[in-house]
Amino acid sequence: MRTLEKTAKTVDAAVEMALLELGVEKENVEIEVLEEGSKGFLGLGNKDAKVKVTVKYDPKGNAVNFLENLFKYANEDVVVEASLDGNKLNIELSGPDMGVVIGKRGETLDAIQHLTSLAVNKGEGDFVKVSVDSENYREKRNKTLESLSRKLAAKVIRTGRNVTLEPMNSYERRVIHSTLQNEEFVTTYSVGQSPNRKVVIAYKRGEE
Repeated sequence: MRTLEKTAKTVDAAVEMALLELGVEKENVEIEVLEEGSKGFLGLGNKDAKVKVTVKYDPKGNAVNFLENLFKYANEDVVVEASLDGNKLNIELSGPDMGVVIGKRGETLDAIQHLTSLAVNKGEGDFVKVSVDSENYREKRNKTLESLSRKLAAKVIRTGRNVTLEPMNSYERRVIHSTLQNEEFVTTYSVGQSPNRKVVIAYKRGEE
């Protein structure tokens, strides 16, 4: 957890200095007053106040803060909405130009999701699974992959020849494997190294 000690003329001033340096709001920290401070007698022996400010583990707040700063620096007008359900953090992005945020085959969205997960999971608490979506892209992509895998499986059964798909991330490969796992005449496996790892849809020889 991030912790900072600050001294100032008053406790309130020391706390404010710590909040500014940490970049968080007061409700997201724990404050320990180490020294109250005193004015002394006739201006002599003045003693500054000293506080210890610790940022609370707040995966939702950390994620929103990280993404808002990210899009601010990228000069992108994006609204970030987040909800925490147990150890799963769901984040929805919206704005006027989400095609740029999603990227080709969701590659930019995947990169944003990965970076957000790193920002949230810094060993300060239990691991939180982060899911970043926009315009229902994930569900649409899943349906596209499921449909594609079934069509290609039918082609493999018809021709008896294996089909190798385009490179995909681990999540999308799992969608293909899961969709075809109970098919009688085809099997699936992955080849290559990330980020060029691909799924192969193969004909089960001798199953005719």
